[in-house]
Amino acid sequence: MSVAGGLSRRSCLLGSAAAGALTALSLPQTAWAGAQIEEPLIDSVRTALSSAIHNKAPPVPQFADTEARLAYLRWLGEMSERLRKKVADPATRIEFLQTVWYEAKRSGLDVSLVLGLIQVESNFRKFAVSSAGARGYMQVMPFWTRVIGDSDSAKLFHMQTNLRFGCVILRHYLDREKGDLFMTLGRYNGSRGRAPYPNAVFANQRLWAYVDRDRSAA
Repeated sequence: MSVAGGLSRRSCLLGSAAAGALTALSLPQTAWAGAQIEEPLIDSVRTALSSAIHNKAPPVPQFADTEARLAYLRWLGEMSERLRKKVADPATRIEFLQTVWYEAKRSGLDVSLVLGLIQVESNFRKFAVSSAGARGYMQVMPFWTRVIGDSDSAKLFHMQTNLRFGCVILRHYLDREKGDLFMTLGRYNGSRGRAPYPNAVFANQRLWAYVDRDRSAA
């Protein structure tokens, strides 16, 4: 399921911005992004976000037919190879990718976008903490656990919890920005309207784009 708004903003990518973003990503102990700003939420939005967070369904993919499952397994295999240098343990890689896939699809997000965002936010480090205090893979700010969770910010270091919060928040911002990914990403980062962060995510999204050649050939 692709995200409304597409990737039309990619045309604004500048080589220098992408290079700067990749340089920042090479820093081993810092998280470059993650500073969502706490904003008032109307009750209906708060309730909807809280419901999305507390849905306990496990990240087990379900498919309409065998071909869809095989396509997913081909994606999983290729992404695991791409992620090998950042996550050495095969079982951890598979669990992580399966959960990213599930949570992205569940929130109606492009999986490659979520992976690109994670690379910018934490460079795939589970226990990353930003200077603003954001936590985990998707650098979720602790205030979200109070606003729509159970106030236990330590859970943001749990893989599925962090990915679920991150995807639900990103979907919320995408809806608020009426499908504009550029503005959505800026809001997620706390830098709405400024280009460096969205450009960095778009540049890294390209590293996780996937074309199913077996299905295309068929």
